[in-house]
Amino acid sequence: MAKAIMVQGTMSNAGKSLLAAGLCRIFKQDGYRVAPFKSQNMALNSFITKEGLEMGRAQVMQAEAAGIKPQVCMNPILLKPTNDTGSQVIVNGEVLKNMKARDYFAYKKKLIPDILKAYQTLEQQADIIVVEGAGSPAEINLKENDIVNMGLAELLDAPVLLVGDIDRGGVFAQLIGTLVLLEEKERERIKGLIINKFRGDVSILDPGIQMLEEKGGIPVTGVVPYMHLVLEDEDSLSDRFTDHEEKAVDIAVIRFPRISNFTDFMVFESIEGVSVRYIDTPEKLHHPDMIILPGSKNTMGDLKWMRQNGLEAAIKKHAQNRDAVIFGICGGYQMLGECITDPYGVEEGGMLRGMELLPLETEMEQEKTRTQVDGTFEELTGVLSVLSGVKLTGYEIHMGQSVSDGNLSMLTKISDHCNHADHTYDGIADSGSKTLSQNNGAMEKCEGAMAENVYGSYVHGIFDAQEVVNAVVKALAEKKGIDPAGLAQMDYAAYKETQYDKMADILRKYLDMEQIYRILDEGV
Repeated sequence: MAKAIMVQGTMSNAGKSLLAAGLCRIFKQDGYRVAPFKSQNMALNSFITKEGLEMGRAQVMQAEAAGIKPQVCMNPILLKPTNDTGSQVIVNGEVLKNMKARDYFAYKKKLIPDILKAYQTLEQQADIIVVEGAGSPAEINLKENDIVNMGLAELLDAPVLLVGDIDRGGVFAQLIGTLVLLEEKERERIKGLIINKFRGDVSILDPGIQMLEEKGGIPVTGVVPYMHLVLEDEDSLSDRFTDHEEKAVDIAVIRFPRISNFTDFMVFESIEGVSVRYIDTPEKLHHPDMIILPGSKNTMGDLKWMRQNGLEAAIKKHAQNRDAVIFGICGGYQMLGECITDPYGVEEGGMLRGMELLPLETEMEQEKTRTQVDGTFEELTGVLSVLSGVKLTGYEIHMGQSVSDGNLSMLTKISDHCNHADHTYDGIADSGSKTLSQNNGAMEKCEGAMAENVYGSYVHGIFDAQEVVNAVVKALAEKKGIDPAGLAQMDYAAYKETQYDKMADILRKYLDMEQIYRILDEGV
């Protein structure tokens, strides 16, 4: 039977996801079969497995750190907020339904069998399972029928490491306060405390650590410094949203209220000389080399938001400059069209005028497209013509079909490699027909659209391939007279591996790994 260790935090964004990933990498380096697990994730960043199932990207990142392929059993429940009071509930990779928070709270205990089955699947594959909690275990309003923090720890009989974020202040109060609010049987599960995101000389914390251990009765397992890593961070409090420094090549990503899959653009953040700025007002837009409209969990609502705050007008004005690049992905792609209709009330119902930068119409559908794809870019025009014929990989995850009257140039030709019964195909085709062909068991289709300097696609991860990201950066640099030789070439997959190893090195230095291995051996 696999051994388990659980990482919980005093609050959201305490660093649980990265610490769990770092432990996965360390255990892998030490020769163990290791897998991540999070029973319930709430995030707008998601991934599609090879089986066509949807899961949170945090567990995908942790699986990469563990050196294994992501599986939906690593994240059996995914909540994707649709508004401030409700979420789309995804169980075992498939949409269950949209639920209000109160309704889900009453329902969630019914999902315990799904959680245990998923965990048991991992137990058969791993020596060690690193379990991640969510939010705080001391949220009084959420403790009843808990399935993700102490309730899960009890179900799995897992020892717990409790993490506090010193960068946001009050870390000693965070940790002690959490311990005080826990029941005695819950406190007994906590075997170590971790202070995370420390900046400066750690010795100045010695009096605080002594007090913490005396009052809490639990040893401090480590003080981890603020780690400057470029790894996927799905939390809405991510530091990347506040960095507005403009570099030689400047990319502006529109920060929708319901932005999803902003991990699509992290590959650009990894390149020296390229800035990725997340923009939520017209005043911050300036004159970027490329504007990206990302995915959205509420496409119609986010388009209205952009229309009301003036960003839509600013982007359309920017598009008049034929050297400027506008690129929409998924929901952002849908926004670029003539109109969006929602006959089934998937989002807000009714019809909404689009940005009218691409001659296509989108209709929201009840079934979600979930598939991994690969293929090539078609013969492109404009600034990104360098992508013509370049290979790409990624995945589609959306609700809606985009069609044109035939007067439209396609962006990509891709193959769908997922096989599941409820799959729908949502590319663009003449007169709205879905023209597909078989190629070695995969479904081929033309997808996406372009019109002069405006491009759009449903494919998440479309920039991740080394040849794609390097071609885009080269084109943007040359357009403004910059020698692209001065910009680093990027192999994103290899780069991420160096980041995981760097994180493991840091954690080995600042965590008491002997203590962590004792916790694993002794359990609760």
